[in-house]
Amino acid sequence: MRTVPAAALVAALALTTASCSGPGPGEDGGTGADRYLSVGDSLTVGVQPDGEGLPEQTDEAYTDFLTASLAEDGHELAHQRAGCRGEDTSTFLEGDNPACGDRYDGGSQVETAEDFLEEHEGDVELITLSLGINNIAGCFEQVDLSDPADASNLDTDCVEEGLERVEDELPEVTERLREAAGPETRIVGMTYYNPFLAPWAVEHVDDPDPGTPGGELPDGRGVVDYAVGVMEQLNDTLRSAYAEQDIEVADVEARFDSGEFDVPEESTTGLPLNVQRVCDWTWMCDAEIGPDIHTNAEGAREIARVHEEQIEQ
Repeated sequence: MRTVPAAALVAALALTTASCSGPGPGEDGGTGADRYLSVGDSLTVGVQPDGEGLPEQTDEAYTDFLTASLAEDGHELAHQRAGCRGEDTSTFLEGDNPACGDRYDGGSQVETAEDFLEEHEGDVELITLSLGINNIAGCFEQVDLSDPADASNLDTDCVEEGLERVEDELPEVTERLREAAGPETRIVGMTYYNPFLAPWAVEHVDDPDPGTPGGELPDGRGVVDYAVGVMEQLNDTLRSAYAEQDIEVADVEARFDSGEFDVPEESTTGLPLNVQRVCDWTWMCDAEIGPDIHTNAEGAREIARVHEEQIEQ
């Protein structure tokens, strides 16, 4: 495994980079009466780096792998991808995300989803939702994790404001989706992996006493320690909003072993399991193509498996 300079990692700490190509709102991804609508951020539309420093939308989203896997099991669904890069809870509800262009005809993603569900009333069997991390990801962009003295530049006010918006706005997102879909449609929302663990791989591999990378914040916490708490709060908020609307949870946080800081006995890298997952399943630790916060194809397949396991219950 090759690692990248820690300072370069922060350039990718936002799910805000993707093209918006692919099927547009209202366009079918297949044929048949049973439909699957995926909504949310760039994970929904398979954003990956293109090898030249730019991200691109691909057909390797977890939603694509989920569709294919369900079809292999004899459960074919016509997949409509309505996601867009950079969506946070505010832009999902209100629009005005410049990255989406005219994808939603001047409206918002939630309005587009509502229109699709009305048009195909009774035909949509499954909805998946990935939303929330963009409320906070950009807040980490000013931190140069290679300079411990720079840790205080982390915009904690921005983080707190972003978490508050998730808490305030996600219930409206889930309520509107549930109302438009009806009580019989299965909706599955996901928790998030923690990409902010990646600096550990840069600063502390083979360090017998790793401590916390990135220096200290004013309250004495390191950046990674702080990020762990932030992601736990975000995922708890997501679970609460999902539960209110009878939305099932694909626990991606658990699949990535986000809270497991022990180093496996069989490890050849010396990395804690949670850090290793991020390095293996995203582009954050790739020196040639990354760093990039998004999942690679293997990571997307893992997220698809979590969804499929939840759907099969």
